[in-house]
Amino acid sequence: MRICTRNTLLLCAIGALNAAPAQAWNTLDGQAPIVIGHRGASGYLPEHTLASYAKAIDMGVAFIEPDLVMTKDGVLIARHEPILDGTTDVASKFAISRKSTRMLDGVMTTAYFADTFTLDEIKTLRAIQPRANRDQSHNGLYEIPTLNEVIALAKDKGVGIYPELKHSTYMSVQAQANGLSATHFEDTLVSTLHAAYGNSRAAPVFIQSFETTNLQYLNGQTDIRLVQLMDAWDVNADGSMDVSVPPYDRPYDFVVANDPRTFADLLTDGGLSFVSSYADGIGPWKPYLLKTVADGVDRTGDGILDARDRQIVGSTGIVEMAHDKGLLVHTWTFRDDSIGYQLGYATPAEEYRAFYALGVDGLFSDHPDTARAALAAATVPEPGTYAMLLAGLGLVAVVVARRRL
Repeated sequence: MRICTRNTLLLCAIGALNAAPAQAWNTLDGQAPIVIGHRGASGYLPEHTLASYAKAIDMGVAFIEPDLVMTKDGVLIARHEPILDGTTDVASKFAISRKSTRMLDGVMTTAYFADTFTLDEIKTLRAIQPRANRDQSHNGLYEIPTLNEVIALAKDKGVGIYPELKHSTYMSVQAQANGLSATHFEDTLVSTLHAAYGNSRAAPVFIQSFETTNLQYLNGQTDIRLVQLMDAWDVNADGSMDVSVPPYDRPYDFVVANDPRTFADLLTDGGLSFVSSYADGIGPWKPYLLKTVADGVDRTGDGILDARDRQIVGSTGIVEMAHDKGLLVHTWTFRDDSIGYQLGYATPAEEYRAFYALGVDGLFSDHPDTARAALAAATVPEPGTYAMLLAGLGLVAVVVARRRL
């Protein structure tokens, strides 16, 4: 297999151009978008368990996503939050006295925090399904995996991993309180990934975060691809994004630094230029990419106005602008069982097809089988031309060279 290095990527683009089919996807590199198992196949099994990841792999995902937090003894484990209460049986195994009150991204929170438990204690816990509308019959069956265990599964099954560093500002404070370095969280991730995959942009790995300072630090520590996440509180009736409610308004490291920029600001032309100086891609919440409007029309005809009835306006231009800057676009989260943000589409399959046609390079799904089926049924969208493929790969080459300057 020919591998495109940093120095030969543009030549590889030309080679891909010559070998490409008559049409290409509207993605950055002209290839089909990837499906990422969001916390595994979390629509079916308790999230962030080896069983959930394995099910996602069986459903055909290209990557599995372990969100990462840290134990008291500095081990990285897969949990959506440092708070253990909602996703494990911790309350039935440890006294309430083990709870503590911490400031987490500006919100005073009382909970069982992972960083107050050793790995040995974490291994006594079992995962539970946090969403009441999902199958609860698997509660109490599965351990909480470490990052190393997730990597071992992914390598054995031949898929990539897409770890997220959760709450790096918080983790830095807790690491130092536990006698570890301020960057122990990031450094441990990098050393673990390099040991498993090498220090290479070609590694089947993306590192993602909602914060920016940690990604900028990582840009100087690794060649593994980095992705900047963008959140918001809600979508307004006119289709604009509501970034008025902390902590969903801006990266928490911006709060600490008194930086007034919001997540929405990072998705402007200037914001994307800033992101492209340290990251390889962006991960915006999906309403940022496809504008819909609540105009009061019952489009499903069921007599109930909900998210599915919103008028579809079309692309916000962010995918196109990001691609122009050589940035991949991976969006989130797609679910079969939650219509609250299935904006403008009667069925999940229709929503998937719309985002594939929009040109996203990948998406996160709780139900990877539906995502894969929609991808298999999708038609390569127009316009898909050789020129787009060449331009996309050429931009990738430029950004790879620029990111490490």
